[in-house]
Amino acid sequence: MNSTSILHHPLQWSTQLLSRTSSSSSFFSSSFFPNPLFSTQTLRFRSTTSTKLLSLASKKGFNLKVEDFASSDDLQFETPLKIVEYPDPRLRAKNKKINMFDDNLKKLVSEMFDVMYRTDGIGLAAPQVGMNVQLMVFNPVGERGKGEEMVLINPRVTKSSQKITLFDEGCLSFPEIYGDVQRPESVKVDARDLSGSRFSVTLSGLPARVFQHEFDHLQGILFFERMSEDVLDTIRGGLQALELKYEKNTGLPSPERVEVRQRRKVALGFGKS
Repeated sequence: MNSTSILHHPLQWSTQLLSRTSSSSSFFSSSFFPNPLFSTQTLRFRSTTSTKLLSLASKKGFNLKVEDFASSDDLQFETPLKIVEYPDPRLRAKNKKINMFDDNLKKLVSEMFDVMYRTDGIGLAAPQVGMNVQLMVFNPVGERGKGEEMVLINPRVTKSSQKITLFDEGCLSFPEIYGDVQRPESVKVDARDLSGSRFSVTLSGLPARVFQHEFDHLQGILFFERMSEDVLDTIRGGLQALELKYEKNTGLPSPERVEVRQRRKVALGFGKS
């Protein structure tokens, strides 16, 4: 999320709203999945074990598949990270859950904060830097060393307020484009931290707004899809300019066009996470 819009709509917030509780680490760890360097016998054992674990999880109400988790290849990246702009298809791709909490993930998070601050952002989701995984970082103050840096991995929304607020949002993947978006005033979120431990946090005001914007990215939803038609009309030219820029830079046709877009039905709240 871009920080510039805050200048138009100042919103007070308090670190007291960022209360969290920790619990146990992930049930599924990377050690439960096959490693191609193991022997055939070991692979057979690991594969059988993984299948049994997934079967057990299914019986207990979990709905997880091996392909839902990011592989080590999915988490590889080159520095410096670069912002992915609309209409790059990576902004629409499925984002996998993370179950490897290692030094590489910590490095990725550090690099994401670096590019966020460097581009005057206050929030950033992994697909915005070409990483299709369930990861976001944000700091509502938008300045290193001030405010509170938040890292949320595999987040899901458990509750949202009935009170809805309108706010002028920007997005790093949509440079110089701003528009009013309606969102719930507050949300309760479950997620994992960098060590893999679960925690819950209740966000209100600007932190809630930033979280919801980045959470949309993890669902493949872009902020202009939450705008009214009247607001969308004011930024249509900017979206078309980005589509032409994509075609010029890649030599490929734009994967989507706002001029032929059918209004996508996006619920005001949240879908499956």
